[in-house]
Amino acid sequence: MGEIVLIRHGQTEWSAAGRHTSYTDLELTPEGERQAREAGKRLAGRKFAAVISSPRRRALRTAELAGLAVTEVTDDLAEWNYGDYEGLTSATIRETRPDWSLWTDGAPDGETPEQIAARLDRVLARAREPLDEGDVALVAHGHSLRVAGARWIGLPASGGGLLKLGTATLSTLGFEHDNPVIDTWNA
Repeated sequence: MGEIVLIRHGQTEWSAAGRHTSYTDLELTPEGERQAREAGKRLAGRKFAAVISSPRRRALRTAELAGLAVTEVTDDLAEWNYGDYEGLTSATIRETRPDWSLWTDGAPDGETPEQIAARLDRVLARAREPLDEGDVALVAHGHSLRVAGARWIGLPASGGGLLKLGTATLSTLGFEHDNPVIDTWNA
């Protein structure tokens, strides 16, 4: 049985600055393009039965530079909708909401943890289907993929807050004794 390979997009100007980026459709920086090509080298030899991507340019370009042929594009893999917090850093948000946490509070005029969990549950269910034929790649974003990791192992969306995920990193979700497990993380 194959694995689900989570691929976070390469660096953008906003990811480098720690700014929350969901619906703002940014390009990769030159460093982000380099990171995506390096991720592709680390994927060499894997047979992908499916490659599912977020519709954002940064994810699609990462897949392209990594040498992956995207088979499906879905809004369900888009980044957590930060609503009114789009483009802000966590430090800026905490100036007016010192106890704020995306993982438990969500974002005003954006998504709740329960809403993004429902989206990622749908993606994971689709990703399981072709695993008998090979690996499945999910090319997306930091927070949405962290939620995917948490949901895979039965945690609520807030569990993603415990899973650090750098740009253009690879993580794998698999099984041990038929139980969903995280095989590798943030590699």
